[in-house]
Amino acid sequence: MSSEIIQCRLDGIFSQQERNQFGSERYAVMFKPGTYANDVNVGFYTQVLGLGSTPDEVTVNGAVHVEADWLPPNNATQNFWRGAENLSVNPAGGADRWAVSQASPYRRMHLHGDLLLDDGGWSSGGWISDTKIDGRVRSGSQQQWISRDSQFGSWHGANWNMVFVGVEGAPAGTFPAPPYTTVDRTPVVREKPFLYIDDTGNYQVFVPALRTETSGVTWANGATPGTSLSIDQFHIAKPGATALEMNAALAAGKNLLVTPGVYHLDQPLHVTRPHTVVLGLGIATLVPDDGITAMNVDDVDGVKVAGLLFDAGTTNSDTLMQVGQPGAQADHAADPTSLHDVFFRVGGAAAGKATTSLVINSNNVICDHMWIWRADHAADERYVGWDINTADTGMVVNGDDVITYGLFVEHFQKTEVDWNGEGGRTYFFQNEMPYDVPDQAGWRSGSTNGHPAYRVAPDVTRHEAWGLGSYCFFSTNPSVAGERAFEAPETPGVRFHNMVTVSLNHQGTITHVVNDVGEATPDGSKPVNVTSYP
Repeated sequence: MSSEIIQCRLDGIFSQQERNQFGSERYAVMFKPGTYANDVNVGFYTQVLGLGSTPDEVTVNGAVHVEADWLPPNNATQNFWRGAENLSVNPAGGADRWAVSQASPYRRMHLHGDLLLDDGGWSSGGWISDTKIDGRVRSGSQQQWISRDSQFGSWHGANWNMVFVGVEGAPAGTFPAPPYTTVDRTPVVREKPFLYIDDTGNYQVFVPALRTETSGVTWANGATPGTSLSIDQFHIAKPGATALEMNAALAAGKNLLVTPGVYHLDQPLHVTRPHTVVLGLGIATLVPDDGITAMNVDDVDGVKVAGLLFDAGTTNSDTLMQVGQPGAQADHAADPTSLHDVFFRVGGAAAGKATTSLVINSNNVICDHMWIWRADHAADERYVGWDINTADTGMVVNGDDVITYGLFVEHFQKTEVDWNGEGGRTYFFQNEMPYDVPDQAGWRSGSTNGHPAYRVAPDVTRHEAWGLGSYCFFSTNPSVAGERAFEAPETPGVRFHNMVTVSLNHQGTITHVVNDVGEATPDGSKPVNVTSYP
């Protein structure tokens, strides 16, 4: 294809998707190995993918970027649901822009220049992993950010909570001045599976290997360690596919490749086979109808679920996704299940309802970039409100030794993350409490004001977390207060590092940071920091 034809198609998609925050259109733009001269402006529900075995097999001379022109004054706080993956970019002028907030991963990229993470207005957090940026990363107005297993020429900028795990070229850990949390090595991780074309022209899905004590990119010395699966081993779901068809393929031993679209489910997708790969393209979206669970994963080894948006239906679901049956006991340390770029939404596109979005019962699960969101705004005012898009909890962890990298959970009406399993670890947590609390009397946990954003159960003896931020913006009733952002038993084996709370424009109060430690949030969107607990 000529550059002119490619550019025309890219511009057409972007024109449709630039403002299409709650629409049903979905796109995966895939570049075969080669060199291209194009300006790739990435809008909503658009994923831009290179189909090489390494990022350097697909080179874009021009740009692969996200702007915030559509929301004046260049406000990137609603630039959600998009991504760039497995590309090499030579940016025109020496710098590219990725002005995003949640659910917009920048994965497995090689940028020959600088990267700007804002567009002059506010921006609210994002994700970089397995990425090499030759020049400087400039975070600008980003309130928070996580980078994992990457290599930067340098990093400049910080606001409230910037976390680096296994990043070569990361700044030293100096929280809170500036608020950098730096962990030299990633303890255990598997990179996200990806689609590529092999040397014979056939499509494959590459499944990266589990690795421990890592830093930098997986492809620094050539091929990423792992295994290739022929596309023949996948059932390819296209819009209109039913849950019955997809479950029949899963039961027959197939993996599942979900192409861009919105899929309404009348029964849960059920993953029963160890090592199954479920890979979504183009922010493929699953909607559970009639109050069902969208996906159940059995308590088996090595399942990989990636690139999906679970969007709650209008009949309340008890859960949107469950990993492992209740009471699961098996040890999966040698081959854990992993979730990559798995997002959840309750409300926004419809008046969705879900009591709990994600329940993890299995042990050793790895969560590798999650946004779990009860919508605070919508396509139509009928789709959001305290009694409309009801949702108690974003995530419940019952399994032991579960680890999360990049956990974003926002606006749920009770405890937002409830952690009951032993040995949990979190690297970066971002939260906003619900905006729309009507009054204090209706938002209490027993006699305590509000609900914590992140709660470790009283009987847990081992838990550790790094780089956690919780913010309040009680815009419906600014007299509301939450007693604490983080709640945990006071025991030597439960440890928190580098926490921050903020009252945005002083709309309400968070009284303490963790348990009874930390001052109340002051005027002026000023952070309150606690460097360690206990």
